[in-house]
Amino acid sequence: MKTYVLVHGGNMSTKTWNKLSGQKISTDDGFMGARYWDGTVNAIEAAGGCVFAPTLGDEFTSNLTDHIQQICELIIENNLQDIILVGHSYGGFVITGVADRMPERIHSLVYLDSALPDPGQSLMDILNLAYSQEDSAVLPDPNPPYVEKLQYNPETIFRIEKIYIRCTKSEFADISHLATEKIDTAGGRWTYFELPSSHVPMADLPEDFYKLLFRIAKL
Repeated sequence: MKTYVLVHGGNMSTKTWNKLSGQKISTDDGFMGARYWDGTVNAIEAAGGCVFAPTLGDEFTSNLTDHIQQICELIIENNLQDIILVGHSYGGFVITGVADRMPERIHSLVYLDSALPDPGQSLMDILNLAYSQEDSAVLPDPNPPYVEKLQYNPETIFRIEKIYIRCTKSEFADISHLATEKIDTAGGRWTYFELPSSHVPMADLPEDFYKLLFRIAKL
């Protein structure tokens, strides 16, 4: 089985996670970090797979470049090859930046209900396209990772196998709608799936999500 690297999105609160998953998790800081991948990690390891799910650096003191570098260092330190690189939500920016730096190590990019950046776009740029000022309550604070514009070579990403998973009951449906519009006109190596879940399928539809990841490994 191929190696999975799972990159989380913005730092989800335990309150949000517990509401979606029906669990009662508590952490010292009240945030999940990479812990929301725990069930996914367990499922992959139980199937004999290799998986890494790091917690990204603090979003108040780290930026997008720092997060990209963190994942690149993890890949190099563990000499990972043939990677299925999964990015959830904001994590779509991170995995794009990683693949641009080391495409030879990537088997496929999996965008899980994520923003799909163009070169020179930030997450806040995409959010501002999708939502009006009246929707500001759903937007994250403009912390460093979310305002930094991602620069990458689109030809490099074009050549890599890419998968988009759209969560049809997502709270951020406007973001995934923009992403799928881009895919429709982009060309390149794209495969598209849907899950009838919230923005966080590993919480409210875990078994279906795990099965889909295993299916993707065979593409």
